[in-house]
Amino acid sequence: MSDKKAPAVGTLTLDTKSGRVGRVMDVMWSHVQLRPPQGGIEWDARPEDLRVLGSCDDLSSRVAELNAHSRSGL
Repeated sequence: MSDKKAPAVGTLTLDTKSGRVGRVMDVMWSHVQLRPPQGGIEWDARPEDLRVLGSCDDLSSRVAELNAHSRSGL
């Protein structure tokens, strides 16, 4: 297991291995479960492959999430 501490639940991160952005949903031993900001299927990543995104990145993601919800009528 890596010595790198996993980000907290709710944190927006970049999975550098897959290139996908995800919000931390759960932390389990040697992996972190992420879900796309707009919703969808979770995937597992290793803590050492994650980079926490800054507030600008988080804002862009939240706007995209709200836009997706408004298009789908939610």
